[in-house]
Amino acid sequence: MRNHSLLLLELLSRRIPPGGRRWRERVEVITGVHLAEGLIPTSFQTLPEFDHEGFLAELAGASRWLGKEAIQLTMAERGVLHKAGVTWDIDGWPLDQLGRAAMLAVVSSRLAPSEIERLLGDVHRQGETRERQALLRALPFLVMPQRFVALAVDACRSNERPVFEAIACENPYPAENFQEIQFNQLVLKALAFGIALERIIGLERRRSVELMRMASDYAGELRASGRTVPTDMNLLLDAS
Repeated sequence: MRNHSLLLLELLSRRIPPGGRRWRERVEVITGVHLAEGLIPTSFQTLPEFDHEGFLAELAGASRWLGKEAIQLTMAERGVLHKAGVTWDIDGWPLDQLGRAAMLAVVSSRLAPSEIERLLGDVHRQGETRERQALLRALPFLVMPQRFVALAVDACRSNERPVFEAIACENPYPAENFQEIQFNQLVLKALAFGIALERIIGLERRRSVELMRMASDYAGELRASGRTVPTDMNLLLDAS
């Protein structure tokens, strides 16, 4: 399977606008990786030095230099992603989110464990909403992503819907890495937010007796308070 960070870099390299050239050059200096199409390496070595604050500054500036237009993948790009195991949909990601996710994925394979954990923690705690969204969308693309379960679970506690959606929706990370209680709580919070359950990847596979019980209790609470039970809750209540 190909390095997922390479896939994101290739997608990004084809889409950096002319006005983003200087941003690209600064990111190349910080990460030690060429972002221009045709110059992307096939493997990475550990960075001897890392400009932590400089990286955070360029991560924050991605929206300004790349813009927020939704990307549209070609059929060939979709095929490459699917062959590499990226079976979830990233078509429609904003370009700045793709840029940030690519940056994070690259350094996850180049930094010492303590440094990448500190970096992601800073983005999670201090980043703006769009930076935190990009971090959560990037999790499946990081090297040894299971290291970051605690961060992902903490993100599920956010009351910012865009942040919660970034981890809960169109993202395989929770189904692949969360423990049962963590996944169940994510599903219940999605219901509380009014998020369609079909957006949660792996829900059918992770549906358990305990999750169905929790959903049944929640449906009872809704009925008792005169509120409408979401129709897609049948995905959890139907044991067949």
